[in-house]
Amino acid sequence: MTMQPNLTTRAIRRRQPRGFTLIELVLVLTIIALLMGAGIKFLTGNVEMARETRVDADLGAIGTQLAMYEARHLRLPTTEQGIEALVERPTSEPVPDRWIQLLEEMPKDPWGNPYQYRNPGQRSQRPYELFSMGPDGTADTEDDIVYRPR
Repeated sequence: MTMQPNLTTRAIRRRQPRGFTLIELVLVLTIIALLMGAGIKFLTGNVEMARETRVDADLGAIGTQLAMYEARHLRLPTTEQGIEALVERPTSEPVPDRWIQLLEEMPKDPWGNPYQYRNPGQRSQRPYELFSMGPDGTADTEDDIVYRPR
């Protein structure tokens, strides 16, 4: 003989909720939005740090090539020749006798601006100055990132 579920068991089964309430859904979406907002806030600082690290690496690579240029030609490029002298043979005086290309192309900083070069340097006692204009894209401001060889 098969037992039929009694009436109270059927009534209990019907009253059980079959989905989420609107309040539960809003609560979950709010928590997700808060977590995403916090994640974006923390990642923003890391992006700026990554840009500055890239600038340091680029300036180090360009500085190394400038040292090679100086060793080969016994002088650094002039301000007029610029660091483009590492990519293309300079046409202004003093033109190097045995010029070779030291870089494939001149990189731009993470903000899309060219790196700046001055010979002689204006901010320090170094023979030259190599720097990025930083996020504001203006030279000689507080956010400039200057190459400091080790």
